[in-house]
Amino acid sequence: MEARAILRHTPTSPRKMRLVADLVRGKQVDAAKAMLAHSTKHAARTVLQTLSSAVANYSQANPEKRLDESELIVKRIYVDQGVTLKRILPAPMGRAYRVRKRANHLTIIVDEANPTDEQN
Repeated sequence: MEARAILRHTPTSPRKMRLVADLVRGKQVDAAKAMLAHSTKHAARTVLQTLSSAVANYSQANPEKRLDESELIVKRIYVDQGVTLKRILPAPMGRAYRVRKRANHLTIIVDEANPTDEQN
């Protein structure tokens, strides 16, 4: 059974967050956490916190299963565009430039690496 964690309205542009999300997609959770902990990207810290939340949600949803983090994988991770705050920046000759402060929504879904078929 999979578990998810959603982080909404993160004040980082979706393009920058997707660079970090692409690093951990399909990886084992312990390897993904190691990659994120040593990444120099600012968004890596946010993804690491959300990944830890997804693992905690998995353990809450499946209390009978005692899985190590190496047995979980990042099944799906995607970044959607959130709200865009529009601000102005004073420009020469009385004009104004528009500044778009973008936000995003991060969703991480974790699952077992090799789920066993419990129906048989």
